[in-house]
Amino acid sequence: MKIKNICCLGAGYVGGPTMSVIALKCPEIKVTVVDLNENRIAAWNNEDLEKLPVYEPGLAEVVREARNRNLFFSTDADSAIEAADMIFIAVNTPTKTYGEGKGMAADLKFVELCARQIAKVAKSDKIIVEKSTLPVRTAETLQTILDRTGNGFKFEVLSNPEFLAEGTAVNDLLNADRVLIGGKQTENGQRAIQSLVDIYAHWLSPKQILTTNVWSSELSKLTANAFLAQRISSINALSALCEVTEADVDEVANAIGTDSRIGSKFLKASVGFGGSCFQKDILNLVYLCRYFNLPEVADYWEQVIVLNDYQKYRFAKKIISSLFNTVSDKKITFLGWAFKKDTNDTRESAAIYVAEHLIEDGAAIHVFDPKVSEVKIKADMKYLWELKGLSDHKIELKLKQIFVYNTPAEAMDQAHAVAVLTEWDEFKGYDWEKIYSNMYKPAFVFDGRNILDVKKLTAIGFEVKGIGKG
Repeated sequence: MKIKNICCLGAGYVGGPTMSVIALKCPEIKVTVVDLNENRIAAWNNEDLEKLPVYEPGLAEVVREARNRNLFFSTDADSAIEAADMIFIAVNTPTKTYGEGKGMAADLKFVELCARQIAKVAKSDKIIVEKSTLPVRTAETLQTILDRTGNGFKFEVLSNPEFLAEGTAVNDLLNADRVLIGGKQTENGQRAIQSLVDIYAHWLSPKQILTTNVWSSELSKLTANAFLAQRISSINALSALCEVTEADVDEVANAIGTDSRIGSKFLKASVGFGGSCFQKDILNLVYLCRYFNLPEVADYWEQVIVLNDYQKYRFAKKIISSLFNTVSDKKITFLGWAFKKDTNDTRESAAIYVAEHLIEDGAAIHVFDPKVSEVKIKADMKYLWELKGLSDHKIELKLKQIFVYNTPAEAMDQAHAVAVLTEWDEFKGYDWEKIYSNMYKPAFVFDGRNILDVKKLTAIGFEVKGIGKG
């Protein structure tokens, strides 16, 4: 089947950039991205490309070239579904916060709603592509819903997991390590796979496009994220040992990273990993292992999450102990709130959990992030406290301990300590001498990303505490 019309359900961090690049590279295909969130679609259609709902380097340029040529953003899902030959599902699949599997299993209600809407609206055969991160055998569930509730048309379900790193998503799409496409081993299944292969072949070589059965594709996504997160937790575990033995975690990481069997990537010690995928996917993997009665395997992977939570707690505890065992009413400045640089995504950001620990101890948290708004920062904290069952009154009181600034100078003025939570490049170039003169003494800097020049800051007079530094 030659694809002429694509619809994507979900205009978030996956759907928006992915469809933008497909539209850019396949000008003969009409690509429509739909979302029920009217404000999000309005932002994608905003003439001011600085106001796109997703911040990614290079994305604005891609959208500028393709939008209103063959790339469209809409809230009219039914029309887009009806017209499409191929439909991507890129909706959110958060960890369940209720019922069976609470705290671990993926919540698939949005995916199921997509399947039922497709089945109801479709007036021709469709290829359905799983783009959201899903548990193994979700394709089987989708196929059942489509076949049993549809109008007699044929649906082929493919798994095409995303392997994007936020902050480099556009480059990851244009120069992918691999694109993975899983489908059924039937004649129709293979034809559907080839239709999607043909789309990616517009700009990727055959060796970059891997095809598997659908189950292997679904599991590969969870496994890839689990392995990457495992490396981060491994080096973070060693960072704690480095601090008490006066070893340097960066030197250790460099030494082991030169081993070709290990490699140097994802061996950067930090305050902990965040983002929409790592924790969610590992918890999903843990849940699946327990479901299939593999408790030892589940315990192994769960420890990656346990260590990550410990690293965030350890960082907050270091701040408290360094500030003479009390941060009550003290101004602690956070540089960064996003879970990593070059994105405005804050999901599972380490900053959220470090802030929670410090606020519980009475600290006033003053935040500057170049891409994250005050509304988003306070919404993150409110959501966390709501999940923990705090009353509205208690939440309102705690929110009064958070202050957000438009400039870093304001955020750090008269601070007792500065904590780097996101590795934004601009933090390295600040006038630290001026910052020092305007802080309470001793002036503490807690570098949760090990990006600052420790010798320079120490010479100025700062007390610098890094991750994994003896």
